[in-house]
Amino acid sequence: MSGPAVHPVEAPPMTEAALLRVRMKDVQGMAGTTGGLSLRLCQFAFAAVSLCVMATTSDFPSVTAFRYLVAAVSLQCLWSLSLALADTYALLVKRSFRNAGFVGLFAVGDGVTSTLTFAAACASAGITVLIGNDLDKCNLNHCTRFMSATAMAFLSWFAVSPSFLLNFWSLASRDSGH
Repeated sequence: MSGPAVHPVEAPPMTEAALLRVRMKDVQGMAGTTGGLSLRLCQFAFAAVSLCVMATTSDFPSVTAFRYLVAAVSLQCLWSLSLALADTYALLVKRSFRNAGFVGLFAVGDGVTSTLTFAAACASAGITVLIGNDLDKCNLNHCTRFMSATAMAFLSWFAVSPSFLLNFWSLASRDSGH
C-alpha cells in the first residue's frame, strides 16, 4: 500500500524589501497611534491649564520658580501640540512613524520637555509650600492658583512620561535587532 509523499518545498529567499515589510505591532501610546494622540492632547491640555492659571496671577513674575514653570509649560504646550498634529496626520494617512530619526527626535524631545516640566513643577511646589506652610502668607498671595498650576504641571508630566518611555522603547528595540 502506498501513501501520499510529501516533498519539502524551499521557501524563496527573503529579499530586503520583504524584510522591510515586517513591522513591530503598534503599541497604543506610541507616536502615530490613537493612544499617542490622546496622550499628546492630555499633555497639551494640562500644560495649557497650568500656563493660563499661572499667567493670570499678578505676582508670578516675582518668583523665579514660577517664571520657570511658565517657561517650561509653554514649551510643553508647543511640543505636545506639534506632535498631536503630527499624530493626527499619521492617523489620517494611516501611517505609523517608523523612521528611526523621527522616533529618536520624539524620544529626545519628550525626555527634554518632561524633565523641564518636572523640575519646574517641583520647584513651584517647593515655593508654594514655603509660602503657604512656612511663611503663612497665603492670604497675601495666590496660593490656591499656584497650587493648581503646579498640580496641572505634574499631570502634564505624568502624561508625557508614557510617551517618552514608549518612543524610547521603540527606538531601543529597533536598534537591538541589527
